[in-house]
Amino acid sequence: MSQYIEWAVDVAREAGAILLRFYDRGVGFEYKSRDGSGSTAKPALLDADLVTEADRTSERHIIERLRGRFPEHDIVAEESGRRETGSDFRWYIDPLDGTTNFAHGFPVFCVSIGLEKGSEMIAGVVYDPTRDEMFTAERGGGAHLNNKKLVVSKVPRLLESLTATGFPSAKRKQNPNIYYYHEVTLASHGVRRPGSAALDLCSVAAGRLEAFWEFRLGSWDCAAGKLMVEEAGGRVTDMEGAPHNLKSDSIVASNGLIHAELVELFGKIQRGENLTPLPDRASH
Repeated sequence: MSQYIEWAVDVAREAGAILLRFYDRGVGFEYKSRDGSGSTAKPALLDADLVTEADRTSERHIIERLRGRFPEHDIVAEESGRRETGSDFRWYIDPLDGTTNFAHGFPVFCVSIGLEKGSEMIAGVVYDPTRDEMFTAERGGGAHLNNKKLVVSKVPRLLESLTATGFPSAKRKQNPNIYYYHEVTLASHGVRRPGSAALDLCSVAAGRLEAFWEFRLGSWDCAAGKLMVEEAGGRVTDMEGAPHNLKSDSIVASNGLIHAELVELFGKIQRGENLTPLPDRASH
């Protein structure tokens, strides 16, 4: 296993350095079209999904390195799609998770690389270049941050928990998560929205957050981070509490202790039960 982790750590650092070079000088962005291809035609703002030159350069570098080291392995990458060879090994690559943050100069973004064997994630690396934080996980070998072992938090109740979520750049009007955000904010110590799912999952693994949830993430967004949470002692399911896989349409990652409480709340929200009405501004 170590050969995969060591290689992924080196490549993630290289990709992170590429991102920082673009970040330091500022980089323009384009809009993705609805089918995921790059387009300079600006869509309606609420349907925007950004792609930058940095995304593409980082991804090209990772894939070139991957083909040189493990040429027989399959690849699933955010910008260039799938490369299938029939291998039992498949790499999930997000060359820049947090593209919108990056494009606007907001320093929350990362490189995420995960390795699957068969249908099981076996290795993952998430690198935050602005903080020089390298998260690593191996199946059965634990999760680490800069070589320090990670353990999820011991907070036992949702009311005392700090949580996080994310919202899509595209099709925001069709996403119901604002209602979940509202209810979980009232039921917890707070909800954060940093804008990088991979880093949010790592924050759960590191005990910085008690939970994270989101709808319809790409497999590359959560492949490495999911393993990070599990190896740190946490739990990952879909929002109904069923086992999560990389094709699931939702994800909930937690310290395990608040998981059942959070999934129960999601069920009530989905059914429209006991929703809190918006208060009158005059009362504040």
